[in-house]
Amino acid sequence: MSEMAIQVKDLSKVYKLYNKPSDRLKETLGFHVDAREHYALKHVNFEIRKGETVGIIGTNGSGKSTILKIITGVLNPTGGEVNVDGRISALLELGAGFNMEYTGIENVYLNGTMLGFTKEEIDERLDNILEFADIGDFVNQPVKSYSSGMFVRLAFAVAINIDPEILIVDEALSVGDVFFQAKCYRKFEDFKKEGKTILFVSHDLGSITKYCDRAILLNQGEKIFEGTPKEAVDIYKKVLVHQFDPSELETDSRMNDVEDVSANWKDSVVVNPKLIEYGEKIAEITDYAILDDKGLITNTLMKGSTFSVRMKVDFHEEIKEPIYAFTIKNLQGIEITGTNTMYEKANVKGKKEGESQEITFTQKLDLQGGEYLISLGCTGYRNGEFVVFHRLYDVCSLTVISDRNTVGYYDMNSKVTLS
Repeated sequence: MSEMAIQVKDLSKVYKLYNKPSDRLKETLGFHVDAREHYALKHVNFEIRKGETVGIIGTNGSGKSTILKIITGVLNPTGGEVNVDGRISALLELGAGFNMEYTGIENVYLNGTMLGFTKEEIDERLDNILEFADIGDFVNQPVKSYSSGMFVRLAFAVAINIDPEILIVDEALSVGDVFFQAKCYRKFEDFKKEGKTILFVSHDLGSITKYCDRAILLNQGEKIFEGTPKEAVDIYKKVLVHQFDPSELETDSRMNDVEDVSANWKDSVVVNPKLIEYGEKIAEITDYAILDDKGLITNTLMKGSTFSVRMKVDFHEEIKEPIYAFTIKNLQGIEITGTNTMYEKANVKGKKEGESQEITFTQKLDLQGGEYLISLGCTGYRNGEFVVFHRLYDVCSLTVISDRNTVGYYDMNSKVTLS
């Protein structure tokens, strides 16, 4: 009996891109037309053992959904092969396999029949499905009237209650509310304990890190890494800011150290195109970066890690007492935390015209997982009056990845003792 639940061997999927829609018809009729080949997947190989939970990550267009559709039989590959040992239940695109005119109950039976179950077998599972979906009387309404949240609740309830040996999920959980997501992840834990195989695609890197035994990183249709979730996330962060070099996997070089990555740090940061800036600019913030605990420039950090905010200020006039600052806000614009060199009692010296100053704030990241915005500032006093020299509001985003969130904005790192 094979130990492998899924084997992907030299898998490729090629699409033809035509200059205009009519070219596709002409080619069907036997005429020669110019068309470009696009590799959605290019010679991908991996194996998943029975009982493993494996995540697939990558940027949009990297081939994640395509590979799941081939594994589940929705798409045919152009080359290579896929071997599956076990009954698959898949939750792919929202609404896949559902008839929009049917009621929720009717779609439960439709999906169950498509998966090979008899009516009697579906009857036995119906109560569990409806209890998990928890959408009330909407089960008797056509699914075209459902919200996206209700849709995914019912679809996931069906997928996990038909006793699959392999569960495949493609990003669908991002549609549900946080309570339903927590319910689904508890089910993932139950599945893992039962020795079932889970393969899922997610942009939630915290979930990948927490639940997966391994992670596969795809980029532009190719597998560029397979290993521990933390390693995969670290490399993915480089891909996001165009700093990934395949030779790095062999040499383990630190090509992304701030000093080496580029002439400007901000070139490697995802910058807000609609940032707000103001000030006299006699001192000007000309460069900036967020650095993780390895000194790599990134917009994505792990909760609990040490990180730095770095900026460079150029002086166009002499300033005797500059103050450097940064703040972190949530997406609603509420300032969560921040500091400056005056609060920190840093030994800041004045600067003359033509000089520059590099400032680095280093601290532990205890913010909850989520999305945040960073602002930078350089202020000071002139003739006893407070002056804003340069401020950059919401200059770049910060994504915090967490596998354990508590209440509120930051974690008090409580230690629990039972006696």
